[in-house]
Amino acid sequence: MNAPARLIPLLEQFDWARERLTGRLSGPFVDSGNGTDVEVPALTDEEYRWEPVPGCWSVRLRSAGPGRGATVLTGAGEWGRDTAPFPHPSPPPFTTLAWRLSHLSELLALRADHTAGSHGLTRDDYRVVGDAAGALADFGASADAWRAALLGADDAALDTVGYSTYPYGSDPEDPFLDTVWWVNQELLHHGAEIALLRDLYRVRSGLA
Repeated sequence: MNAPARLIPLLEQFDWARERLTGRLSGPFVDSGNGTDVEVPALTDEEYRWEPVPGCWSVRLRSAGPGRGATVLTGAGEWGRDTAPFPHPSPPPFTTLAWRLSHLSELLALRADHTAGSHGLTRDDYRVVGDAAGALADFGASADAWRAALLGADDAALDTVGYSTYPYGSDPEDPFLDTVWWVNQELLHHGAEIALLRDLYRVRSGLA
């Protein structure tokens, strides 16, 4: 791998987390963690937008307007993702699988742009996806873009404060290596949340 030595473990962690999440969403099997294949059905549109509790934040048709507690549907296109300006509601609203996957894809795509692209994309430019297959494709493309941006960073870039100009986090004040670490944590923890939502949906549907 032609990358700075300090970056390689984080790249490997990113690749592993991405592979686990993609397999958990698309199937037909995912590694249980001990080398055993566990059968996994492909994500459907119904499950993608399933709201486990009342008042969820999700992705919605723009014509339907934002959900309870949200004031805006962020993003471009006919679909948007529930949000509200700071301060957000407290306690935070429960978010659907669709919301969490859209959030991941957006942060990867925008950080890629603010690292190795135009440095100009905003959340209003990001096209929110309303169907499962489209969301999986979007996640793959966003992850590819972020990984390509990482491979363009040399050792000096890893120490450069503000190498990523992503405006919705602390990136402009952080060394790039800290940003890379943070993105991995986002992927790991939201990936785990998404996996749990899949388990809950399976039990709720009587398929356990």
